[in-house]
Amino acid sequence: MSNTTRPLTLLHLYPDLLNLYGDRGNIITLRQRCQWRNIPLTVQTASLGDTVDFGPVDIVFIGGGSDREQTLLFTDFQKYKGPALVEAAENDLPLLSVCGGYQLLGRYYRAHTGEEMPGLGLFDAWTEAGPTRLIGNVVAEAPVLGPDVTLVGFENHSGRTFLGTKDIRPLAHVRSGYGNNGDDRQEGAVYRHAVGTYLHGPVLPKNPALADWLIRHALIRRYGDDHLPALPDRWEMAAHQSIIRRFSQSG
Repeated sequence: MSNTTRPLTLLHLYPDLLNLYGDRGNIITLRQRCQWRNIPLTVQTASLGDTVDFGPVDIVFIGGGSDREQTLLFTDFQKYKGPALVEAAENDLPLLSVCGGYQLLGRYYRAHTGEEMPGLGLFDAWTEAGPTRLIGNVVAEAPVLGPDVTLVGFENHSGRTFLGTKDIRPLAHVRSGYGNNGDDRQEGAVYRHAVGTYLHGPVLPKNPALADWLIRHALIRRYGDDHLPALPDRWEMAAHQSIIRRFSQSG
């Protein structure tokens, strides 16, 4: 099947509220990597009060935001968009959620006060506010994306996220940095084709393997076709390897 007959649609949820550390760059990366392969990519956005039909959507992106932004969108997300999003994700819709977006897809977020904000429960995971922020650069190994694949990025979060056991696995295993909680060396989460991560920077320009993983699964879901021509990625991987050399730590 020709790439030009395989258009895709990407939905960016709450771009006006969730866009820390250049997370919008993830949209630019997906658009460009599709364009290089002659895959038409339509980008739609939806924010507070907008009605969403996930039927035509092939990839969803949810960025990170502060506690204030998360509180603003909570009711809208929980009641109107969230249930439909969970249903679509259970049917293998590829999804990338970063930081605050990642936390909203878990079971709950527990604040320092003990108050719990319920999440959508797509991920069998929960987040608890910690006493300090986990800040810095991350280098992690991501076998879920393929052999010898590494991820790099920048994290800045006070929440500590813990994964359960119900059909969920970490996106990566931390070599340098903190990851989900600073203790178990896990970073992010994968459930079906939904991904959560704390990596900003933004994450996809630095990690083309993750971008292509999302595109490939979108093609499989929509067309039953995983043909995705390889790209040279000379400069992308040069930047990626430069970060690994700077921030990897032994042990």
